[in-house]
Amino acid sequence: MRLARYLHGGRAHTGLVTGEPGDEVLHALAAGATVLGVAGATTAEGAAAASWALSSSPAVPVGSVRLLAPVQPASIRDFVAFEEHVEGVVRSVSGGAGVPGEWYDAPAFYFGNPHSVVGATDDVEVPPGCTALDFELEIAAVVGRRGRDLDAAGARESIVGYTVLNDWSARDLQTREMKVGLGPAKGKDFACTLGPWLVTVDELEPYRDADGYLALEMRSWVNATPVGHDLSSNAGWTFEELLQHASRGAWVDAGDVLGSGTCGNGGCLAEMWGRTGVQEPRPLGPGDVVRLEVEAIGSIENRVVAPPAGTARAAVRAARPRDRARSRVVAGGAR
Repeated sequence: MRLARYLHGGRAHTGLVTGEPGDEVLHALAAGATVLGVAGATTAEGAAAASWALSSSPAVPVGSVRLLAPVQPASIRDFVAFEEHVEGVVRSVSGGAGVPGEWYDAPAFYFGNPHSVVGATDDVEVPPGCTALDFELEIAAVVGRRGRDLDAAGARESIVGYTVLNDWSARDLQTREMKVGLGPAKGKDFACTLGPWLVTVDELEPYRDADGYLALEMRSWVNATPVGHDLSSNAGWTFEELLQHASRGAWVDAGDVLGSGTCGNGGCLAEMWGRTGVQEPRPLGPGDVVRLEVEAIGSIENRVVAPPAGTARAAVRAARPRDRARSRVVAGGAR
């Protein structure tokens, strides 16, 4: 099944998606139904929910609604699972060369901002102070139930579906702040696209290869010009392994999102910048349109826009250096 959240007629709905690519329609599910609830239901329960929607709700063209993110994440763990991406982007962001040996030891991730999530066709503002805006083509797995210390089988049973993810990045901000040894922070937390809908795991099983990886074509365009193309099976770990690692000594819960990390071969601009030493293609700016597509899941397309006129976004001042005084002086003169 493909399951979506959307705005139509001034109301939010959860619906079943049917139809061929480019000609999809939505059928609203019964009141109270949720994407996670239907995706995680038994086969019989899911079939009953779909049957009710098809027989009881009129078809609404996808083009006539505003698609919301298919889930409102409880948390976002964004991994960096593609070796080719690391090879290129490490030069661009940190000035290093090659893949760090530690990358091979275990899947690395950062926590994204769940409040930054936008829908498949929403506009994305250039973040304050950014002059090197970039996209990142990823697939996201969605967790359907609470768990901890999952084994391989438990991890596989806990994933209820997949969606497309664009982990927008302000590369200049990211480069500066990560020199402190933390982050990314403001280089990442301004926008994250999820969409266009959630595709349940059974729909993607025909694309699983002999090694257990989903082998899906991933493509990117900027202003209708092709930029990147990769296979999701070029990742270093399967989604089940990413979830197994995430749950090691920690709780995961329904609604948690796990990003694959950016694919290789043009999955982002910074990878190409790192390989050539030149910002070509140029960084994104207002008016640019980024389209990302993953086979058997769907596509998202966001326009980059400038902040609204008059928006006040003053930067915090630089830290003051201190002489490490060990006695206290307050305004009243007491020590």
